[in-house]
Amino acid sequence: MKAKVKITLNPAYQGLRGFVEELPQRFEREGETIYHKRNHIKVFTLPDGTRLNVKRYCTPIPINRLIYSTIRRPKAQRAYENALILAQKGVPTPEPIAYTLHFEHGLLGESYLITKQLDLAHTFYEFGHGGIVGRETVLADFVHFTSELHKKGIYHKDYSPGNILFDTRNGATVFALVDINRVAYRKIGVKKGCRNFARLWGNTDFFEFIAKHYAAERHADTDFCRKEVFAARQKFWAGKHVTYEYD
Repeated sequence: MKAKVKITLNPAYQGLRGFVEELPQRFEREGETIYHKRNHIKVFTLPDGTRLNVKRYCTPIPINRLIYSTIRRPKAQRAYENALILAQKGVPTPEPIAYTLHFEHGLLGESYLITKQLDLAHTFYEFGHGGIVGRETVLADFVHFTSELHKKGIYHKDYSPGNILFDTRNGATVFALVDINRVAYRKIGVKKGCRNFARLWGNTDFFEFIAKHYAAERHADTDFCRKEVFAARQKFWAGKHVTYEYD
């Protein structure tokens, strides 16, 4: 069976079809790497100055190649489709341009997600060390942003520091979500919402602040939220080796 490529292109970006079709070859020799571990992310600057973010998902392990080729949507497809949904719900995320799936012998190999590059200067890794003094406004705005996601029934399953971008624009804090292939849409109660903060990094005062303000946003009991936030955090990080201190 011959290699097969599936391309899904946002109708608003038909002019980029050539770029998308040539992407596997161009990815090897062009672009600026901004992340390279299991997956590889590059930024491409087009002649007109447009900056594109291209994420290459590596070939899945054998069992997942079969699953993603038959019964489950591949990550690139889910991320693209979630971006469209989030945009409809008014949630900032990089604008989706296209995704491509490359099959070999009927099984998924590499895949690519292409979005507009979103130039927000900060991620929540910045809260991994030190206290919150001087950053209370950003953190309060973040809790409000998260509460609004939950009220809209949006649950980012990988709500981790690198997937939450933010910056200050015209005196206001703006946020955006990335790495959105794992987003669920459902009713989110206070308990479930509190547990969404478990993957974040920060000192005790960081999580105390989050619990207090999330309780206020959801009109819930502060002690209940504090208990759930810290319990979820402890459960998630139990047995994990981290290079920073919580307290």
